[in-house]
Amino acid sequence: MTETNMPERALLVRHDEAERLDTMGVRLYADHTTTGGTMSANRTFLAPGVEGPPPHYHTTSAELFYVLDGKLRVLAGEEIVTVGDGDFLLIPPHMVHAWAAPADSSADVLIVFTPGIERFEYFRLGERIRRGEASPTEILDTQERFDNYFTDSQIWRHAQHHDNRPHLEGSQQRAQFLSSAVLQPQANPPAGALDEGAEDGEKS
Repeated sequence: MTETNMPERALLVRHDEAERLDTMGVRLYADHTTTGGTMSANRTFLAPGVEGPPPHYHTTSAELFYVLDGKLRVLAGEEIVTVGDGDFLLIPPHMVHAWAAPADSSADVLIVFTPGIERFEYFRLGERIRRGEASPTEILDTQERFDNYFTDSQIWRHAQHHDNRPHLEGSQQRAQFLSSAVLQPQANPPAGALDEGAEDGEKS
């Protein structure tokens, strides 16, 4: 649920003060509790060819993608678009979406949800999964809490993995979700995952 009490002061999060989730390539900037429910925001870095979360949708929030550097391939409903430096993409509530960096480019992306939904604990759970400290099934068990509802996208599977199976449901969709690369344990963060962001912060 979102918070409705508006903050009384401006929210400033310095680049070096943002919480880093190294195996996820994520910096956490603002959650629904710190913005009075108006927004949630994070910065995500994907190395070339790395995928984000499996196809999913949100019931209450729109999701904004602003590409700071590189390219991002995004499933937006029934189409796939590629966005690059300075491009803005807004995914409305209930639209199935997923994203990945193309094979020939990394992606550095600012992601904003409005109204805000609980993101910090969602990403921290993802980090624990990547470190082998939690089970991917916990993501499925918390879909309602985090307003992240996972589903299948034949279009995305075909585009990313040349998988031509028809729409997956039930146990097949669950198995596909649990096999997602983003949910597999990873001992080390992706090469350069948050270093580029640190360099940007030093330049600003």
